[in-house]
Amino acid sequence: MPFLFLLYVVSYIDRINVGFAGLEMTGELHFSNAVFGFGSGIFFIGYVVLGIPGALLVEKWSARKTMTVTMVVWGCVAALTGLIHTKGEFYVMRFVLGLAEAGFFPGVITYLSHWYRPQDRAKAVAMFMAAIPMSQVIASPISALLIKTTWLGLSGWRWLLILEGAPAVVCGLISWFYLTDWPRQARWLSAEEREWLAGELERESSQKAAVGRISLWEALRSRDVLLLAATYFGGTTGTYGLGLWMPKMLQRVGHLDAVATSWFTAIPALVAVPAMLICGWHSDRSGERRWHTAIPRFTGAVALAAVAAATLNLPATLVLFAIGFSGLVAAYPSLWA
Repeated sequence: MPFLFLLYVVSYIDRINVGFAGLEMTGELHFSNAVFGFGSGIFFIGYVVLGIPGALLVEKWSARKTMTVTMVVWGCVAALTGLIHTKGEFYVMRFVLGLAEAGFFPGVITYLSHWYRPQDRAKAVAMFMAAIPMSQVIASPISALLIKTTWLGLSGWRWLLILEGAPAVVCGLISWFYLTDWPRQARWLSAEEREWLAGELERESSQKAAVGRISLWEALRSRDVLLLAATYFGGTTGTYGLGLWMPKMLQRVGHLDAVATSWFTAIPALVAVPAMLICGWHSDRSGERRWHTAIPRFTGAVALAAVAAATLNLPATLVLFAIGFSGLVAAYPSLWA
């Protein structure tokens, strides 16, 4: 789990670091907020296209191989984004980054089902997805240090994208040697542990088989699937909206420079990490999923609506961002369990 957590931190930083880069990039390249917003958002078009195939590759082919290829490709694309000069190049690189990263998250969620029993999955997902707020915590000081550098005549925002993209390539290569597709292949478990875990997961598979299989098309038309997709869509829209736009919003509200903005951006994420872990732990302990999803999401939505509706100072904005971010991410463990 710690290694998967690290991978998701790297992945999420490469998705949202354009929000920090945008503090200087938009001025240097003369991008309007509309150009920046479209370029940031076009990532998700590519992400949607290959999301389902990525999960199927993990299930039918190999998690180890899928993760390796995915991370090496997206790391290269993320780093090369630091060399753009036009809005067209910005759009293309963000779209390709979405394609490259698409299979990672659904692939890991599928991978976790190979290793954790249903009653343990909310805690597992919470530990994994705590990488979302933690990536903001990690990216903020790193971005603050890099945003004003001018090595080799390149602006700081370029180095930010280049250097934060490189770890994905390294992690991808490590994944080839480190990850194990199934518990029965894990030599770091004892024979008794492998046998017990495989038996538990096979029991779950038998229960699913007794219910019957449905086709992909039937799943996509299922009311429950559509409801869960809508729930995830709403939360993810808010989460990424914060990740991409919170730096610019804090900069405007607090009249901050790029370095100070990067540091302040870490505060809501620091609050969100324990909120997410506690919610996932309590969901598994109680066995309840629906309210552990609905209540945090509603709380987060109210907080973010308050930010949009009122004119606030910097401390009040930070408090509401912390509540909003915590509410959005705290719902993920029970939703995915």
